Amino acid sequence: MFRAIWALLQGVIMTILSGCDVQRNLLYYPGQISIVDVQRYAAENDLRLWPVENAGYSGLVSRRGPEVPRGTVVVFHGNAGAAAYRDYYVTALEGLGYRVVLAEYPGYGGRPGELSEKSFVADARETAARAREEFGGPLYLWGESLGCGVASALAADAGLRPHGVILLTPWDSLLHEAQAQFPWLPVRLLMRDAYDNAANLASYRGPVAVVMAGRDEVIPNRLTENLFRSLTGPKRIWTFAHAGHNDWPNQPGLAWWGEVMDFVRTGQ
Repeated sequence: MFRAIWALLQGVIMTILSGCDVQRNLLYYPGQISIVDVQRYAAENDLRLWPVENAGYSGLVSRRGPEVPRGTVVVFHGNAGAAAYRDYYVTALEGLGYRVVLAEYPGYGGRPGELSEKSFVADARETAARAREEFGGPLYLWGESLGCGVASALAADAGLRPHGVILLTPWDSLLHEAQAQFPWLPVRLLMRDAYDNAANLASYRGPVAVVMAGRDEVIPNRLTENLFRSLTGPKRIWTFAHAGHNDWPNQPGLAWWGEVMDFVRTGQ
């Protein structure tokens, strides 16, 4: 009887939700801005679209950058807004001597494309490879929230060989995050993307820096801690005890930026 009721309930839920893209509504919040707006914002903030300055762009870079960069950091942002609005990464990290690429996802920020893990990871791989080839130096992958899933998927890529990975407010797997947010919903049946950071990082042996917001209202701390415990290579965690998911201290010049980059550069 229970199985029959559960099967009926699943059928009702799927019928209700079949008319909408559930995962898109729960996970992806692309910034609805035009390519003209991206170009305007970039020009106002001393950035340029890269590698081309039209809708075929892959990200944004500063117009100058360090003369002799210590390496290249490719930043994959969170699930809302657009890469253009993360210019504080450029200020903070280029101030430490690193070339920064603010990667943009397909379907975000004036770019066409599909909102999916497969699409994001494939595009990110091309972006990271091009960035390393053009700007040189050791390659570092920086993920924020959803972007941690993209960075983690590239970490063990034999073609990229990233020197280090930085994960800001990460989860261990998207399934666990969805179950934490919607414990009453059969999320496993509704998910198409996995973003399993723990599994993707299992074979990565480079240094991983994890940054956790102590009052994260979106990603429970236990999921971030689960991921940290699963890491088998050099690792270190920074915790901002009083920060929430979207109000962590991002002001350039704060000491933690340098601490994180020193760790992933040296592994110590």
